[in-house]
Amino acid sequence: MATMRYEVFDAFRAAGVPDDKARAAAEAMAEEHLATKGDVSILRQDIEKLNRELLVIKWMVGLVIAVQVVPLLRHLL
Repeated sequence: MATMRYEVFDAFRAAGVPDDKARAAAEAMAEEHLATKGDVSILRQDIEKLNRELLVIKWMVGLVIAVQVVPLLRHLL
């Protein structure tokens, strides 16, 4: 079972939310399910790394296409 923030549960109960729905909402808002600034920073670094790698792959594919197309164009001319 997920951990629950009792402050959130109590706030929902004070607002008149039924116990089962308040408990489910409090569990969903537990800290283990929320992303922190550190988590977002790590994801941004990973995305930047993937973008750099993707740029290299694009250049490699472009080079391979050029190497294959140039000989075909020579035969046509």
